[in-house]
Order: sequence, then C-alpha cells, then structure tokens
Amino acid sequence: MLQKREKVLLLKTFRGRTLRLVREHYLRPCVACGSALCPRPAACRNGARAARAGDGKLLSSDVTHYVVPDWKVVQDYLEVLEFPELKGIIFMQTACQAVQHQRGRRQYNKLRSLLKDARHDCILFANEFQQHCYIPRERGETLEKWQTRSIYNAAVWYYHHCQQRMPVVMVTEDTEAVQQYGSETEGVFVISFKSYLDNFWPDLKAARELCESILQCRRERDSETQESPGKEYPEHLPLEVLAAGVKSGRYVQGILSVNKHRAQVEAFVRLEGASIKDSGLLSDILVHGMKARNRAIHGDVVAVELLPKSEWKGRTAALCENDSEDKASGESPSEPMPTGRVVGVLQKNWRDYVVTFPSKEEVQSQGKNAQKILVIPWDHRIPKIRISTQQAEALQNFRVVVRIDSWESTSLYPNGHFVRVLGRIGDLEGEIATILVENSISVVPFSEAQMCEMPVNTPENPWKVRPEEARKRRDLRGTHLVFSIDPKGCEDVDDALSIRALSCGDLELGVHIADVTHFVAPNSCIDVEARARATTYYLADRRYDMLPSVLSADLCSLLGGVDRYAVSVIWELDETSYEIKKVWYGRTIIRSAYKLFYEAAQELLEGNFTVADDIPEFKDLDEKSRQSRLEELAWAIGKLTDVARHVRAKRDSCGALELEGVEVRVQLDEKKNIHDLIPKQPLEVHETVAECMILANHWVARKIWEHFPHQALLRQHPPPHQEFFAELRECARAKGFSIDTRSNKTLADSLDNANDPSDPIVNRLLRSMATQAMANALYFSTGSCGEEEFRHYGLALDKYTHFTSPIRRYSDIIVHRLLMAAISKDKKMESKENLLSNKDLEELCRHINNRNRAAQRAQKLSTELFQCMYFKDKDPETEERCTADGVIYSIRTNGVLVFIPRFGIKGAAYLKNKEGLVITCGADSHSEWKPGSLQRCQNKITSTTTGGESVTFRLFDHVTVRISVQAVRCHSDTIRLEIVSNRPYLTPDTEPLHPGSLLPKSELVKEVTRSLEEARLAQDAEGDGIRDECRQYCQTKGRSLYALLEEIKDLALLDVSDQHGI
Repeated sequence: MLQKREKVLLLKTFRGRTLRLVREHYLRPCVACGSALCPRPAACRNGARAARAGDGKLLSSDVTHYVVPDWKVVQDYLEVLEFPELKGIIFMQTACQAVQHQRGRRQYNKLRSLLKDARHDCILFANEFQQHCYIPRERGETLEKWQTRSIYNAAVWYYHHCQQRMPVVMVTEDTEAVQQYGSETEGVFVISFKSYLDNFWPDLKAARELCESILQCRRERDSETQESPGKEYPEHLPLEVLAAGVKSGRYVQGILSVNKHRAQVEAFVRLEGASIKDSGLLSDILVHGMKARNRAIHGDVVAVELLPKSEWKGRTAALCENDSEDKASGESPSEPMPTGRVVGVLQKNWRDYVVTFPSKEEVQSQGKNAQKILVIPWDHRIPKIRISTQQAEALQNFRVVVRIDSWESTSLYPNGHFVRVLGRIGDLEGEIATILVENSISVVPFSEAQMCEMPVNTPENPWKVRPEEARKRRDLRGTHLVFSIDPKGCEDVDDALSIRALSCGDLELGVHIADVTHFVAPNSCIDVEARARATTYYLADRRYDMLPSVLSADLCSLLGGVDRYAVSVIWELDETSYEIKKVWYGRTIIRSAYKLFYEAAQELLEGNFTVADDIPEFKDLDEKSRQSRLEELAWAIGKLTDVARHVRAKRDSCGALELEGVEVRVQLDEKKNIHDLIPKQPLEVHETVAECMILANHWVARKIWEHFPHQALLRQHPPPHQEFFAELRECARAKGFSIDTRSNKTLADSLDNANDPSDPIVNRLLRSMATQAMANALYFSTGSCGEEEFRHYGLALDKYTHFTSPIRRYSDIIVHRLLMAAISKDKKMESKENLLSNKDLEELCRHINNRNRAAQRAQKLSTELFQCMYFKDKDPETEERCTADGVIYSIRTNGVLVFIPRFGIKGAAYLKNKEGLVITCGADSHSEWKPGSLQRCQNKITSTTTGGESVTFRLFDHVTVRISVQAVRCHSDTIRLEIVSNRPYLTPDTEPLHPGSLLPKSELVKEVTRSLEEARLAQDAEGDGIRDECRQYCQTKGRSLYALLEEIKDLALLDVSDQHGI
C-alpha cells in the first residue's frame, strides 16, 4: 500500500522573495532492488525491471560484496566507478539526484549511460521511494548530511533485504560519516573511497592512480580557493539569473565555438533555442578575446550579453597558422558583426582532452613547483590545463588524456587531472587513439555477453533458414533475379536489387535490405551497444563496426548464392512511363544470384560481355547457359538504369542538387593489407544504385510517417541561409557565371550552367562551395516539428529517412522497427516492436546526430594524418611528388587558399611571410621573397615589391605549389603549401597534369604502414610498457582486417552525403 508524504521546498525567486512549495511524495513497500540475491524477486519486480528498457540490470551474484558510493563519490569519482573491474555497484537515487542538480546535464547523462550499459555491473536503487529506506530531512540538517544519512540508511536496508548474505561497503569522502557509521552495523562497512581502492583493489593500478590524481586536484583547488588571489575573470551569474535574462531577451543563449586558427582571440556563439527567433540576429555573435570569453570552453552552452554597437568588431580575414577552410559567411572582412561577452555558462560540455607535456625547458620556466604543470591540449581551441603530476619528465614524448575539474575566477587556466596514457607522439596507433578520444569515440571489442546473443554460423554448425520463420516471409528465391552491386572486395553487402517483367506487361522493381532487426532484439546487450556507437566509424586505414562481424560481414551481408533474411520494398511500375502503381513492404527470404562490383556492372550496361570472366558466378557455366544468363543480367541492369534515370529526372525537376565530392576506394591484397587507395571514377551504375536507395528511403519515410505521425524517425535537410552563398556568388562572378540561390531548383540549374570547358576544376570547386554553404542534414522525430520542416533540400523530397544501411547505421535499425510496426498495423496485428515515444526518439536523434558528426570529423582527421605521414619524410626541394598543380579558390588579405586535385588537399599559401616579405615571380615565373606590399581586390590579390615588380593571383588561377609538412609537437602535423610559380605545374613529360588524374596513394599507405612496423620494433626493443594502453581502442587494424572501407570520402572536397549529410 502506498504511503503519502509531503516534501516542503523553500525557493528564492528572482526578486528575492521566498516561495514555499509542497510536493506529494509516495512511498512503496516494494521497489525493484536489482539484486540476484533478492529473497522476494516477484514482490520486488526484478523480472519486470530487467525486461524494461533503460531500467538497468540485475547485479551479478558472483561478487564478494556490494558497493554503495556516497553522493560526493559519485560526483567526483564517476570516471573511476566506470572501470569495468568494479562490480556490484549500487547507485542510490539520492546520489544520482545530487549529480543531476549539482553537476549538470552532461555528468548526469554520463551516469545514466553507465547504468544502462550492459557491460557494467551496476544498478540504480530508488531508495527515496522505498518505505523503509526513506528518511525525512531533520530541522537544521544540511542537505549534504541528509544525503549521506539517506544513503547509509538505504545501504543498511539493502544488506538486511538480501538476508545478510552479501556484505555492503559504503564509500564516502565524509570523514565524520566514516567515524559515525563505520562500525554501527555489522556487515555494512563505511570507508573512504581511497581506502576502498587500496584495500579491495590493490592490483587495479590505473584506478588507484586516477583516484589519487583527482584527490590531488581537489586539494589544490581547495588550497587556491583559500588563498583567494585577485580575480582574473568576472564571476558567472547564477543560473536562475541567466535563465530569467535569456527569457527576457537581455541575454542570448548559444553554443560557444572557438576559431581553431585564432583560438586566443576569436570565438563565436551560435544561437540556439528561443534565442534564434527572439534576438532578431541574423549571424553568430563574436566573442573577442579570452576576457570576454570568461572561462567558457569550446562546446559550452553560454549566455552572452551583447555589447553596444560602437564596440562591435569584425572577423579577421587574414590567413594564419593552420588556416585552410573557413565556413562561408555573409560578412565582408572588415564589416562589424554583433559582438558580446559571456556572462555565464548554462551547460558545461567538458570531455576528455588529449594533451602533451611541455618540453623540459618550458617546465622549468613555469615555476618552482614542478608538480603543477601547464599541459597543452592537442585541440587548438582548448586552453592550457593545469594538472598535478610527478610523471611530467617520463611522459614528455607521449600523448596523455586529462579531464578538466574546474576553472575558478582567480585562475588564468582551468584545473584538471591526469587520466591515462595514449601512446607516443608521432606513432600511428597513438595518433589514431588521439583522434578517437578527441571525438569522444570509445570502441572496445564486443563483450562476451553481447557475443552470446549472436547466431552461430560455422562449418560444423551452419546457419539455416528456420521453417517457422520462412512461413512468415515472402520467399523470393525461386521467382526473382536478385543481385548486388558494390565496390570490389566489399563484404558488408547490406542492399540488393531486383527487376522483372510481370505477365501484365508492367515492371516490378525491388530493393532488398538485410534484416538486421531479426537478429538484434530491442534492448538486448548488442542493441544497447549498437545504440551507443550509433554508426560504424570509418578511418583511413581501419573501421570500427557498429555490429559484430558475424552479422555485418556474414549473416546480414547479402552475399551471392546464400539464403538471407531481408526487408524488401517492391514497386509495380508502368511499362513505359515507369510511374509507380503500387508498393509492397515486408519481410522476405532472398538468395542473391550475383555479387557484382561497379566496374563489371558498368561493362555489362555498355554491352561488353567479356567482363564475365571476372564474375565468379559465370566461371563454371557452359557457353550457352553463360550467354543466356549474361543477357538476362544485362537486361536487368539496363532496365534498372532506365528506371533510375526517370526517378532522377523527376527529382531534378524539383530541384535536386548534385554537389561535389571526391571518393577513393581502398584496395586490399590477399592478406587483407592495404595495397592501394584508388580514386573512385564516376560511373552511371553508381547513380543507378543510389537512386534506387533514395527511392526506397523516400517511400519508407512516407509509410512510417503515415502510421506514426508523431514518433517516426526521418531525416531533414533545411534550406541554407542566403548569406552563406556570398562567397559562392562572388567566385562564380569572377568567371562570368551567375548563381541563383533563391531555391534548390535555381541553384541546381545555375551550377549545371557554370561550366568552363577549358577547366573542369572550376565547376567542381563551385559545387564544393555550395556544399560548404549547406546546413547539415539531421535525424529528427516527427513529433518535434511541423510537417513543413520535414523537407530534404538537397534531394528535393518532402519526406526522407535512412532505411538502406542497418548494418552500419543505428538510425536504420529504428526505421526498420517502425516499418515492421506499420506493417503489423496494416494487418491489424499487435506489434511486437517497442516503439520509442517522441521525447525518447528526439533524445536518440540528438545522440545519433552527435555521433555522426564525430564519425565525420574522425574520418577527416585520419585522412589528414595519412597525408602528413606520407609527406613528412620527403624533401620538398628534391622530391618530385612534393610539387603539384594547385587551383586558387579563395583570396585573403595576406594569402590565398589552394586546392591540389592530385592529392585532394586544401590549404593556405601565404603571399606575405612572417618577416614582412612578399612573394614575387621573375621572368622564369619562379617565386622569391622581397620587401613589398599586398593589395587585395574582390577576386584577385596583387603583390608589389619596393622595386616595382608585381604579380597578380586571381580566383581559379592554376599555380605550382610545393608541399611540405609543418611538424608541431603538441598538435597534429599540418600540410604547408608554398607557391613556387604563378604558372600551372607541368609534369616531367612537359604535359600539364590533367585535373582528374588523381594519384593512387599506394606509396602513402605503404610508407605509413612501414613506419608503424618500425615503431613497433623500436618499442619492443625498449620494452616500453605503455604499448598495451596504446592498443586498447583498436578493434580492426592492419593485418587483422576482415574487411576495410567500402569507400572513403576524401573530405578535402566535402561530400554532401556525409559531411552535410544526405
């Protein structure tokens, strides 16, 4: 029976008045305890608890004790509690609420994720709703003392509830609580967290060191607070004042984005929420200087106070170190823009940061106390972090991870603590681990519990179609010619196609997608893991899979000649107009007849049947059967292409955009080592497959929205702001083209017409600039916005989703479940799918969008890493491949931005160096540096020496560029470009380099791989114990690859399908 209690809250209003709130609080005799030792599991509803999504797990019964952390331990040592070795942890509701109210949303979400994670043996116990655990707060008792008392009381109840069969250890940082409760109850021990680790986990060195690091940081923070030196920054306003100010319009809310090229000076606040509509501002807000930034860190949600217009500043237009690609903006370089100062932080979005220790000389110059070190973050946008450590000298040559604890107004720098070592500076594995940490990507091998859920498919025990499952599905094995078209060597085939003529004369087109949801049950261990990863992470030399290989490369891969479960969309098309007459959705069984690669499909499309020798399915056929089946397959590919042309033409008429991207494919040798990176040549079959996938995604989006209008997962691509097209229009005007950006249709037509017959690179760069101006495509829940916001701008579709790649995208898994629920609804059957509410789906969409952005950044950074490693050891003066043809695509006040088609590199080339000398080109066109000045016009920049020599560089001019690497110890290496001639680069045979002849990057990968092997040998010789920690992130690499990239986006020219996300 429920017991009613009342909680009285005294709140102070914005005007200083006291408000008394009374809240009803109901206590229950039974609350799910989450223990396998529970004497009354039915009464505690532990079975129901384990079955429900997000309610946690049951504690393991093979632990020696349960651990109950106090609220302060959960707040300060959560990252230690995340160690998987620590098991049997009971997080009390009181402690979790303390984290939520005192540490903010990010820390609280981290705690929630830990509780949901099937790999961690921990549960949440709702002690404040349990009749015998709840204790009211006494008059005069501080909140902290009541929280500790509540948690101890719940620990005692838990010990007795389990019939005293499991000792309970409460860990706390309150010394008075240790003395008061330490020996009060037999079987319940109260000790400090440090004592607990020292006595119970003496061999868990990493956890103990991390605990000590956090403890030391806390001591120093308390010491600095007591010393109270002068203020370096103004105090942040209280949260209630900030909230009221944002609501009234006095302050503006947004996300702080620091300019990595001018991190000390320039940051911008991108408006969000009500601030976008209420402020009336059309652009971001500039925050100029560290004082105005007021201790806010890149990514924080901040409140900004606008300065008077007389104090507004403009963004800098000059190139600086690492300058390569600024997002197009509407302002001219000197035009003042809204400028403000940070008055408070609404949400801290601090994460793990990779840092490097300063050199010995720099350490000595920092002061007498050598234990306090200012470490330098790998990310230019993050300020130096002060940590305490005695390992500074030993870790000079390593990348390490730190976390920020606080940033007091009395300190120039934030305080943090050491977490762990990643790897050596410059070592490939260490640099890859750095990229992963910087993008908050944590990928460990799949756990035993997750793998136990996977089906078995071995030679001894092969997987087979189950008869009871076959009866539920439409069997296409004997009626449809199903085949897949993918890159060579692709093993994760998640889509296949079919087309056939019906007896009535019409056509039947089918798109068949691997039925991943048959093997991945909602809220299973593997589903929780896939949801956390959200996507497969593709790097330049490896990938980290969202699902185990038994699914992604085997049972959910639609390989040729084997039976597979699929989810199919099948259309009946008019024989001549190809208009859709009807559509069918459902689960099927297919057997793909051919596993084609793109080049073979293109040859068959063009009528060249000699390619059959490269298709395994044709090798053992007699000539007659071979010819017959070739003709059948060629007809199917041809008819598919005709249909795709029609579908594309319809989208084109509505304004579909074709934006620029350079794609390369990884070629593997027989040992699965990287052999080559080969540019992906555009073929018509690429577009054929893409159009079929887009068609399926569109029709599935329509289906799930019709049935679940408020909880369907769709993908929106909002129209871009017109001011972002300013640079595109200006550059096109320089070549005599006019770009109309009023709609996607006019933009697409303008780009089609902006062709320079003498230089194809011009159109590619214009399309790249259009891509840069685009907003990101995002997943969203249909209940969170109006139907007018559903539209996909780039594809010119009113509704769109992702359905066709459930092997590598968690969004597609959700869409498959929605589609199955819609089909069940059509049949008036009860759906077995646990659909998410609009609120839960919106939260999931935010997570997936965040993980997608992280995947794109990681992919781009890994590509840049390989480019730098390739050029690093080459002498730019003598090495032929360090000189290449470049195209100027942007003019700045002190230089130009250049694109190098041969390597897919974009970067800055200075026309004025640090000594103040300007570039000039003599009679032989070769450059040299002389005293002089630069004059920038709209589409050109002129360098004039004091001697009267001048040279002009215009937009889209071809120049000869020398490539070198600028090595920076504390950050990533960067490509450095230097113009050596104002004429196009000529290859040794005196022929100009063709713009499309991109270099296969085999030397790049081979050289980097060889360097890696040498580094490993060196580490083995030194006996360096850190190498194990360097490997903890790697899932797929080097010789252990079972399959590599299906395709990599070069990302120098951003592809709208990934970077801006179609």
